[in-house]
This record gives sequence, structure tokens and C-alpha cells, in this order.
Amino acid sequence: MNQSIGIFDSGLGGLTVLKELSEQFPHESFCYLGDIARLPYGNKSSETIKKYGLQILKFLKEQNVKALIIACNSASTVFLGEDNYLGIPLLNVIEPGAVGALEVSKDKRVAVLGTSATIRSGAYARTLKKLSPEVIVLEEACPLLVPLVEEGFIQDPITEAILERYLKQIKEQAYKTVILGCTHYPVLRADLQKVLGSDVKLIESGKVLGKSLNQLFLAGSLIQAPDTSIREIRICITDITDHFERLAQQLMKPETFTLEKVIL
Repeated sequence: MNQSIGIFDSGLGGLTVLKELSEQFPHESFCYLGDIARLPYGNKSSETIKKYGLQILKFLKEQNVKALIIACNSASTVFLGEDNYLGIPLLNVIEPGAVGALEVSKDKRVAVLGTSATIRSGAYARTLKKLSPEVIVLEEACPLLVPLVEEGFIQDPITEAILERYLKQIKEQAYKTVILGCTHYPVLRADLQKVLGSDVKLIESGKVLGKSLNQLFLAGSLIQAPDTSIREIRICITDITDHFERLAQQLMKPETFTLEKVIL
């Protein structure tokens, strides 16, 4: 069996990363783990998130992966600075997201949307300041957005009303670069763009992670799958919900995948 690229998130939000990477690397196989049984991570302590993350990394290592990607921003904050897991290259979303934001920001003013855990950690602000000391950072916790996505409230008046409240300060202060510091948030891209305005640049994890993964291939740290290889996309989840498969089909279309429940 081909070695795959392992990705994990707290729920279905990380499928936005999986879809993006599957398009950027069309010959690679992927193994995704969505920890739906313990969703959300954003309101849990860093100790609990670290414990869950280590369990998932162990599971993915056992699935014959050649690289590991922490798509979950909340989990990325507690693994920040770690670049491997038992010898397997390990990527997180914080650093690539910060780099991506600074590349497009013209005024060195960056807003960050995230879960309570991500914003509480200050990981994005620290990373942005480290890369560019003069940057001005505004962080906004948006704890209701993950459950709205998981329940399918997409392009819905309820979601739009909540976004108006969360994004009030960002709009008033005219921030034009916004990091979507949770993999669920790109699902709400249309809602976010409607509230913020079409001129605001949204930085998504999947797009910036593709650059980081490509650097590993270019450096020879990872061997690319041959064009003739049989590609496989596995989506593993720790609990079954009524609407997960439907939403997964929508997010991954036209990619095909296998879906299975696993016990960690």
C-alpha cells in the first residue's frame, strides 16, 4: 500500500484542508482523522488538546503515513515549534498562515479569527510579531462558528447575524487581511466575504499548507508518489453523525473517498 499523508482535525472543518491538498497533489494518497466524538477542541484546555493530539498522531503513524499535518488550529497551538513526530515530518497551520497573511497584507495589519483556545493561546499574534515586529494584530474568538458549520448552517441568516457581531471590530477598524484561524471557517467563506466585503483577503489553512508540504517534497524530505500509483483517500471519524457524510460529500466533491468509524 502507498504511503499516505496524514491529516487530523477536531471535526469536518479539516476537510477544507484535505480537499485543497488533494487538488494540489493529485497523485498522493491521504488519511484523514476527524475527532467528531470529542468536538469541539476550541473550548478545552491545552493539556486536554495535547493528550487528544498525541492519541491521533499515534493512530495516523500506524496508518503508514509519510507526513503528518495538524489541520486543527487549536491543536496546532499546543504543538507549535515541533517539526516531527517520531521521525515523521509534522506540519501545523499557525506558521504557514502567518506567513501567508504577511505576504498579502499591504498595511501590516492582520486580523485573526479563531476558537477560544486558539485566541487564548496568542499563538498567531506571537508568530506574526516574530516574523514582522511592526505588524498590528487584532484577534477575535468566534466560538459559535464551529457548531454552526458542523450543523450545516451555511449561507444562513443565523450565521450571518452572528458574524456581524463577531466581525464588528474588524470592520470598524478596516482590517483588510483576515486569517481564518480554524479549518471550519473556509466553509463559511461566502458568509464571511459578504459581511466583511469583497476587498478583504481571507487566508485559508489549506492553501498555505500546500506551500509548506511542497517545500518538503522539493527538499527531498518526502518522496512523491509516482504518477502510476493507485491513489486512496480515507476519511476516518471517531463518531458517526447524521449529516457528516452529506457535508463531507459536498466539501470533497468531485473527489471520491472511503468513510470509516475508528476507535482511538
